[in-house]
Amino acid sequence: MSSIRERFRGWWRITETGTWDNDYLDMIEPAFIAFERGGTGEFRFGVVVASLDCSYSQTDVGFRFHGSDEGDEVWGDGWAEFDGSDTIHGEIAFWNGDETTFRARRWPSS
Repeated sequence: MSSIRERFRGWWRITETGTWDNDYLDMIEPAFIAFERGGTGEFRFGVVVASLDCSYSQTDVGFRFHGSDEGDEVWGDGWAEFDGSDTIHGEIAFWNGDETTFRARRWPSS
């Protein structure tokens, strides 16, 4: 069985959030979250772009992020866990700002 880090690695298409609709999510490009080797990653949705610093447990991934929202600097944290082999769900929380749940599916092209 592969490690949890290997199972998460790759690109995940954000398909819904508890806060924003799909028109906002895909405003600039298709919304995604990506987990990369070395405990890093990124997400992009709407006008938000952020880099991730990830830590893995036996069942999920937690992350802190730093980036921009329409040019304003943002920070926060979040987590994700598996719903199935090709779907995840989790939460993204901006420090002193919005919090949202999200769902994502593995992008075949990753």
